[in-house]
Amino acid sequence: MFYNHNNGKIAIIIVYVDDIIMTGDDTIELESLKNFLSNQFEVKDLGQLKYFLGMEVARSSKGIVISQRKYVLSLLKETDLLGCKPVATPIDLNQKLEKEDGVEPMDKNRYQKLVGKLIYLDHTRPDIAFAMSLVSQFMHCPSEKHSNAVYRILHYLKGSRSKGIVFSKNESRRVEIFTDSDWGGSSTDRRSTTGYCSFVWGNLVTWRSKKQPVVFRSSAEAGLRAMVQGVCELLWL
Repeated sequence: MFYNHNNGKIAIIIVYVDDIIMTGDDTIELESLKNFLSNQFEVKDLGQLKYFLGMEVARSSKGIVISQRKYVLSLLKETDLLGCKPVATPIDLNQKLEKEDGVEPMDKNRYQKLVGKLIYLDHTRPDIAFAMSLVSQFMHCPSEKHSNAVYRILHYLKGSRSKGIVFSKNESRRVEIFTDSDWGGSSTDRRSTTGYCSFVWGNLVTWRSKKQPVVFRSSAEAGLRAMVQGVCELLWL
């Protein structure tokens, strides 16, 4: 990613192999960059962004929607789950996954490959962030129980494949952070999980779900740790 600041305005270029995205609030600079690139390389202006690296961009009067519907369909086809029965949640709320669950081990390479592809969906699907942080903890020793949890995420995606992130114009000019945590939610090491999400001008821009590094002795300590991480994100933004 390359960016240029000029008199309070900014132009941004994102390059991936032979695909380029150009954006910013300085139209004069963007036109200048287009002319420069066309003089140096053989390039073609494809107009407004519609598809990039598995992400689809749609525009309406309400704003911009970014989703990965085609990527989800491709993943379901690859795993032979196009005709599967959808579920309402990406994870069973009453299920506890442990490192040693006494169930027959699964193919580690296959598990890692599937989880890795699902992680890429986290760019536009904050609703699966917690489930992904959970199944990612068993990459080196997956069992049948862990694999079933991953396939449940796929069943959830079957019924919500068109979901994505909406960026709309808002009157609010606030930056907000929401944080939360459980207490000793991991039955393996009794560590808590932190979750936070940040909104800039009313739009969701960052989110995270991660196990905390140490064991806390109360829910208040775990909640404070989550708040600290949220404040760090707020200061960075």
